Amino acid sequence: MIDNLTEHYRNILHSLGEDLERDGLRNTPQRAAKAMAFLTRGYHQDLHEIVNGAIFESRNDEMVVVKDIELYSLCEHHLLPFIGKCHVAYLPNGKVLGLSKFARIVDMFARRLQIQENMSQQIAEAVMEVTSARGVAVVIEAKHMCMMMRGVEKQNSSMTSSVMLGDFRTNLPTREEFLRHISS
Repeated sequence: MIDNLTEHYRNILHSLGEDLERDGLRNTPQRAAKAMAFLTRGYHQDLHEIVNGAIFESRNDEMVVVKDIELYSLCEHHLLPFIGKCHVAYLPNGKVLGLSKFARIVDMFARRLQIQENMSQQIAEAVMEVTSARGVAVVIEAKHMCMMMRGVEKQNSSMTSSVMLGDFRTNLPTREEFLRHISS
């Protein structure tokens, strides 16, 4: 895969009119290929391997919130970065998920070509799948370079997306409690 990507980056740079033999660009195609492979490694990850059995029995049935999970992704429309944070909550139903697994789940979906709305849904559904929770809530806040660096060039714009599943969707006080947690 790296060799194939390297050749494509070589062609892109050549098409831009760059001299691939100049000192600063000599190894750029291979570095760019390795960077792209790293930035899209989520395609090669599996939810159940990431969770790795870190699901534990618990009598806790109160809301669990993990805030400010940083994320870095690439917009599928322009291949430009979007950067932000993800907040995840769930209502345990006899089992809880190891804390680090929330960040790993967010990264698995962020490290793909994405749109924020779909990523929010994917994260929520994955947490619901592995925990069998009574409800899952996900809010993502991000700044998109495709909006800031090109096109309308709005430097202070950001986007918020949310997905509410189960009790977070049907129980307004539960939803409001989650939103209070992430706004404090």
